[in-house]
Amino acid sequence: MADATSVLHVSPVIPVVTIADPQHAVPVARALVDGGVRIIELTLRTDSALESLKRIANEVPDILVGAGTILSPAQADDAVAAGAQFLVSPGVTPTLLDHMLQLDVPVLPGVATVGEVLGVLERGLTAMKFFPAGPAGGPDYLAAIGAPIPAVQFCPTGGISLASAPEYLALPNVTCVGGSWLTPRAAVEGEDWAKITRLAQGAAALA
Repeated sequence: MADATSVLHVSPVIPVVTIADPQHAVPVARALVDGGVRIIELTLRTDSALESLKRIANEVPDILVGAGTILSPAQADDAVAAGAQFLVSPGVTPTLLDHMLQLDVPVLPGVATVGEVLGVLERGLTAMKFFPAGPAGGPDYLAAIGAPIPAVQFCPTGGISLASAPEYLALPNVTCVGGSWLTPRAAVEGEDWAKITRLAQGAAALA
């Protein structure tokens, strides 16, 4: 269960979503599904994030809901208890990775260097998040490490837009990208679910 390769194949774009008001959680998830995107990475960056996660898990069965910004073992436990179906971390330490691997959900650990990639690969995982993708080297960096480390598939996240996504997705070692552009804050807070559905349709069309 630990390897997240199957998660990377759900959609060409994994929406990275921060929700301040749990009342918005279910409508956001449903808007993404309506646009053809059946996966969401809900970041644990707000005090109410776990409540939002729980609502999506309970009320939107058509979407695969994961928890992002996992920084500690306690957060990983809380996220799984709330219904997270996969876990995403911006980076990894041996302690955090060991703990996440004990949980019965796929794990997508964040890496930014070749050494970190090899460290995660040693633990038997071949699916990884490349973060922060833009500042860490972008498509050129991923292309360069693809030859010596062909077994790893990446989900680059950080600074990616609808315009730049195709350059990443064209790489043989990139299965999908993570992006926050599908759920802009103004659309969420303004409850413009139709806009989120349109943005999801654009992302789904990248397949």
